[in-house]
Amino acid sequence: MSHIKVDPDVFYPDPETRQKCDICIVSNANHYDWAIEVKLLRFLGNNGKPNDNMLTHILSPYPQHKSALNDCIRLARSSFAAKKAILIYGFEHDEWPLEPAIGAFEHLANKSLGPVGYQEGTRYVSCFTGLTHHIHKKGKVFGWELISNNTGNHDTGRPLTPR
Repeated sequence: MSHIKVDPDVFYPDPETRQKCDICIVSNANHYDWAIEVKLLRFLGNNGKPNDNMLTHILSPYPQHKSALNDCIRLARSSFAAKKAILIYGFEHDEWPLEPAIGAFEHLANKSLGPVGYQEGTRYVSCFTGLTHHIHKKGKVFGWELISNNTGNHDTGRPLTPR
């Protein structure tokens, strides 16, 4: 049985950035199996008031905003020798459904990933309920593997050795 390790302290291997990847998963001592970027999507703050800037964190095409869209592009361009994925988790409310924002993200991500030789894979969704927070009681986690158009699978860039 293999041992799985999650490493949240991995810098992108590319010299032009000193940013960290949100999660790297290791099951083999010689390389990372997954490089994953994660973003929160919540339209209401902890106080129940609308968060007017939330879509910027998911959909903005501008690198300064460090959006989920930009995470996809940075991850696709990286030389991680691992499968690459993006996760977006959010809290559902009747008046603020997640689906329209997720649909817009998918559309923009696929348009943005094409020029760098990638596409989003199948959308996976997991729902959660029963949270005790007075505002955020239920939600969803969305995930996509980023698929290289060149290999039909994940990239085979430079290997990284886990610590």
